[in-house]
Amino acid sequence: MKISAIINHLETIAPPTLKETYDNVGLLTGNANWECSGILCTLDSTPSIVEEAIQKKCNLIIAHHPIIFTGLKKINGNNYVEKAIISAIKNDIAIYAIHTNLDNIIVGVNSGIANRLGLIDRTVLSAKEATLKKIFTFVPVAFAEKIRTAIFDAGAGHIGNYSECSFGVDGIGTYKAEEGAVPFTGKIGSLHTEQETKLEIVFPAHLEKNIIKALVNAHPYEEVAYDILNLANTNKAIGSGLIGYLPESMTEASFLAKLKEQFCLKLIRHTAFTGKPIKKVALCGGAGSFLISKALASNADVFITADMKYHEFFDANDELLICDIGHYESEQFTINQLAEILQQKFPTFAVLKPNTQTNPVYYYF
Repeated sequence: MKISAIINHLETIAPPTLKETYDNVGLLTGNANWECSGILCTLDSTPSIVEEAIQKKCNLIIAHHPIIFTGLKKINGNNYVEKAIISAIKNDIAIYAIHTNLDNIIVGVNSGIANRLGLIDRTVLSAKEATLKKIFTFVPVAFAEKIRTAIFDAGAGHIGNYSECSFGVDGIGTYKAEEGAVPFTGKIGSLHTEQETKLEIVFPAHLEKNIIKALVNAHPYEEVAYDILNLANTNKAIGSGLIGYLPESMTEASFLAKLKEQFCLKLIRHTAFTGKPIKKVALCGGAGSFLISKALASNADVFITADMKYHEFFDANDELLICDIGHYESEQFTINQLAEILQQKFPTFAVLKPNTQTNPVYYYF
């Protein structure tokens, strides 16, 4: 199996178009046309991870964090980034990064945190803009159901917890086939009228090519008429952070104990207790201080994240319990998520998790 097949599957789940502008996702070293000998899933592509991939005969590393984040002007082996890249290239190891595009889907990194806490009724905390479009098309009445189904199968028609959503209205379409045309019905040079259904269906913007392909393949007309509009509507499944609910309320102390146990934490940095029970939980894996205002606006009882600075704790305004559990600790279960995604699609292929622990932060007690 080629590396490109693995990448294509990952990108159907977390499309690169969903990444943040500052990010660097995708294939960072190697060639997508190589035959894949094995996959090693990890958070970080450190030199020790590359060495472990070599020892395990895995020529593809799937990493959450990009080893190349900003531009490199020299590759001399002077730091861990350069050493990892040199080792990967010398040993024909492909490194693929799936970072903020995996953060920005509701079933991505943040769902790993939510799963450990048993959160229900989940939505994204801050919806990403310009992620929805709508297609309008015109089809013969007898073909409306076939084309509607084809567009649904390509990933369109989802609104919140509802699927196969569409709108249709019947009317009269006209066309005159000119010389060289091969009309579905009607005669060359004569005006033809056709009972048609106008279909309107919402779809995720990153699926546009798939939607158009499905429409054209299912449509009986030689020339398929359609319009695509950008929508200002938000998609509750795409964006930063996540918000959900505990099945039952907990005291703040009990919640911190649960958090510490579920994430194997040595400590939790947190703001003062508010005295309110914990029910509504906001969270963001990795550095999420940019979402404090969103957590406050959502009336969350607690916000779980990492990499909080001293002054950012004041932003809780005594209204929100903020818990900094550590960057690695918040994203540690992403390795399992990536492995499960790949094992479900490629059950007979070698998908491994590392023995190397890449957390650079240690705690002294």
